[in-house]
Amino acid sequence: MNRVYLKTFGCRTNIYDSQIMAQNLKDFVLVESEAEADIVVVNSCTVTNSADSSARSYIAGLQKQGKRVILAGCGAISKGESLFADEKVFGVFGHSEKKNINALLKREERFFAPGDLKSLDETIVEDFSSRSKAFIKIQEGCDFNCSYCIIPSVRGGARSQKEEKILAQVTKLAANGYGEFVLTGTNIGSYGKDTGSSIATLLKRMSLIRGVRRIRLGSLEPVQIDDAFMEILDEPWMERHLHIALQHTSEEMLRIMRRRNALQRDLELFETIAQKGYALGTDFIVGHPGESQALWEEGLENFRRFPITHIHAFTYSKREGTHAATLKGVVNGKEAKSRLKLLEAITEENNYRFRQRHNRNLQVLVEERKGNFQSGYDQFYNRVYIDSPLDLEKEWVEIAQAEVRREGNFAKVAQ
Repeated sequence: MNRVYLKTFGCRTNIYDSQIMAQNLKDFVLVESEAEADIVVVNSCTVTNSADSSARSYIAGLQKQGKRVILAGCGAISKGESLFADEKVFGVFGHSEKKNINALLKREERFFAPGDLKSLDETIVEDFSSRSKAFIKIQEGCDFNCSYCIIPSVRGGARSQKEEKILAQVTKLAANGYGEFVLTGTNIGSYGKDTGSSIATLLKRMSLIRGVRRIRLGSLEPVQIDDAFMEILDEPWMERHLHIALQHTSEEMLRIMRRRNALQRDLELFETIAQKGYALGTDFIVGHPGESQALWEEGLENFRRFPITHIHAFTYSKREGTHAATLKGVVNGKEAKSRLKLLEAITEENNYRFRQRHNRNLQVLVEERKGNFQSGYDQFYNRVYIDSPLDLEKEWVEIAQAEVRREGNFAKVAQ
């Protein structure tokens, strides 16, 4: 029986998609490394040029080892045709073909099956091997038209999974012992707009399922946080951390980037949620075309006003086929990296101060062992390192008080 290794690049959505593939592999043995595998399925990311390069480099290495390489994921849509034509991969399949992975991998002739960008996954994932928390993909695609983003082109327009299918999956996973659920998708804040539901309605229904202890959300857009969502922020099952994508804090840069959010409204939103005791993360792109020194300094001054404790900051990466790729005013790469490091340093200091204020009664789901410590994330999405003689993996641990260091929170658990 052929052995298959699934290599996952990119976001939480890809992690979930790999689990769908794994569950649909019926006639193959799933292995834990490419060294053991006859076939390697590369679940690729294409959000940046760097992501594309990483996948291509990995594929080149597999070819040298004589592996049969199959390309899946977002890169299958953006780069699959050229890689297939150049015989860099044996086969290519798109998002809608994940359910057919077993039949595709049994083919002896090369194949190109891009599928469509309109379907939704039908597979109900019942187990996440080697993971303490469960990922639930609630929607696919995006209707935004941000200047820099290729994702709508490779994942299609926004479409929501039916509530009943999501709830059935959560029920099965909760019965299998999972207590933390991470909602993921391309643009989860758009959930329900095509089905008459909403993200707040879905969360309320999920919370009623026996065994659901904590719900964590992927990235939300500021304009998607409405009154109904604000009303659930005090619920005990909500993780006290939200990731709200700003992308910039200069009003003019938001216009150039074709964003739907507005600076003053964003600031008021962040301040209101922070007052409820939430840690707040964001995405931020530095070096986007048009980010002059003056606009950068304006954005930086505004950024310091936001109570941001976690950040995914990126230097702009040109993507062919996007509006930004046609714009002038490109920022020097060295300068962009300098700007990025400054944002990260500000956020790191904010996070340290936040942890000093929120270091008691931490609810930690232990995920793994790191050196002499076992570690997991608390309700504020801060990592806690636990010194204990007990095996705590996949267990919930309450930390009465953590020692706050720059590098993280530390605690001892004797029994």
